[in-house]
Amino acid sequence: MTAGLPETPDVTVVVITRNRWPDLRESLPRHRCPVILLDNGSEDGTPAHVHASFPVIDVVELGRNFGAVARNTGVERATTPYVAFADDDSWWSPGALSSAASILDAHPRLAVLAARVLVGEEERPDPLCAAMEASPLGTEPDLPGPSVLGFLACGSVVRRDAFLAAGGFDEVVFFGGEEERLALDLASQGLGLAYVDDVVARHQPSTGRDRSERRARGERNRLLTAVMRRPWPVVARHALRAVLQGGPGLRGVLRAVPALPRALRARRPVGRQVEAARRLIDTVPSLGAASRRPEPASARARPQASAADP
Repeated sequence: MTAGLPETPDVTVVVITRNRWPDLRESLPRHRCPVILLDNGSEDGTPAHVHASFPVIDVVELGRNFGAVARNTGVERATTPYVAFADDDSWWSPGALSSAASILDAHPRLAVLAARVLVGEEERPDPLCAAMEASPLGTEPDLPGPSVLGFLACGSVVRRDAFLAAGGFDEVVFFGGEEERLALDLASQGLGLAYVDDVVARHQPSTGRDRSERRARGERNRLLTAVMRRPWPVVARHALRAVLQGGPGLRGVLRAVPALPRALRARRPVGRQVEAARRLIDTVPSLGAASRRPEPASARARPQASAADP
């Protein structure tokens, strides 16, 4: 981590990892705020490597793979009012977290600040950023940007207390698209989620990707999220569309079946207003295309075992 005083005393960076030491070696020095690293049962010596090379990093060895739920432990461990998430191959631009803290200070209803994510050496904006910027929900007077009902975990800064009160990420989805259920729950509590283009995160994704696997995992998790929070007709449409796609879509539905009892126990459909907002997003082509991506940039398949691998 960059030596010296943190960029802001109000933000902690929470990173989850699994068997990704080569990426951490490059990304950890770029962080300008305290880092809590959650290790999801790495088998490549990642915790020892981090201890030796970056003794200032707070490493938590979880012993097994908790997926996205590992972030909850990091947020609980943080003592700052705000928490920024990062992947083991992503980081925040200089000044970004200081700006995010100031924006959150000035907008007390804001629970999630969704930042612009620049991908790769070319610094291409993640497609979801354009979709969020064009959100049909508009910009509410007390929020700093367009309202959204989804975000990229590796490009978000959350209000710690609001995140924990909403239960954080859950074990039903595990990893990939875990942001949707949390976004719906925060909105149901009357809290705001907004896209802020001026706050920037950077992401250098690994080159190896199993697109079929990503699609199957994405279909699984969208269906389970719908079971937990959406009306039954929406669940039925999700399931039917995925089955008719065949291939990864059908595999995703089949993979959702073992988790259905847990999803049903967690079922709490959102209210009419939040569901109406979600349906509006579903009808917009640009946002619809983005929301149908198998997984956000922070949850892709990798050559090595990752935080997404059970």
